[in-house]
Amino acid sequence: MRHRKKNKVLDRKRSQRDALILSQAKSLLIHEKIVTTIVKAKVLRSFVEKLITKGKKKNLATTRYLIKKLHSPKLAKKITDVISPRYKTRNGGYTRIIKLNRRVGDNALKAKIEFVEYEKETK
Repeated sequence: MRHRKKNKVLDRKRSQRDALILSQAKSLLIHEKIVTTIVKAKVLRSFVEKLITKGKKKNLATTRYLIKKLHSPKLAKKITDVISPRYKTRNGGYTRIIKLNRRVGDNALKAKIEFVEYEKETK
């Protein structure tokens, strides 16, 4: 029974699902937009937005947490130095999912997930 289970299964075992989300998160953080299926994009959004919110506090504990989650010091540095400062006045909703047409091979619904535009500071 699936009572009180919140994670999407994505038709994969846990280790494969974690690896999929991690690789998609890395791609999203590097390229700042990717195309995937709608269900994968929704799962990815919650994972990435938690990392960005965590990265707003720029300290050693946060950096170590991000390195632990992403397995990449380079991406942890990018989150704390580049991406999180963009959204310091925003309380969430850092990504946007745009529905696209269906995939040719299996007719799956595709979506583009990207970071939303941010307001630059004016002094």
